[in-house]
Amino acid sequence: QVQLVESGGGLVQTGGSLRLSCAWSGLAFEDYHIGWIRQVPGKEREGVASIHSQKGDTVYADSVKGRFIISRDSTANTVYLQMNDVKPEDAAVYYCVAEYGPLSRWNLENPAEYDYWGQGTRVTVSS
Repeated sequence: QVQLVESGGGLVQTGGSLRLSCAWSGLAFEDYHIGWIRQVPGKEREGVASIHSQKGDTVYADSVKGRFIISRDSTANTVYLQMNDVKPEDAAVYYCVAEYGPLSRWNLENPAEYDYWGQGTRVTVSS
């Protein structure tokens, strides 16, 4: 059983930084990718970033490129999302997601296709 547990959400000031963590378990094969999806009530889900388990390849949404960094600690089964220069439009519930197989931009553009989801962690941005 795959489990994804997010942590690290909270209140951050505009221009500040925040780091989200996703501790995972139960992924049985080496070929998978883990990423972050965010959602604001009333809006569509948006793929934010994802990283492949083996190669470490990453993809980012244009809206966060250059500000957010996704990384992984394979020994700790944890993926991180370092959020820098946070903007008001970054406020959302952030979900950790995972799927077996290779990583491509298509995955971020079709967030509903991810097979495994965490419970979400809320990020609030103050001005």
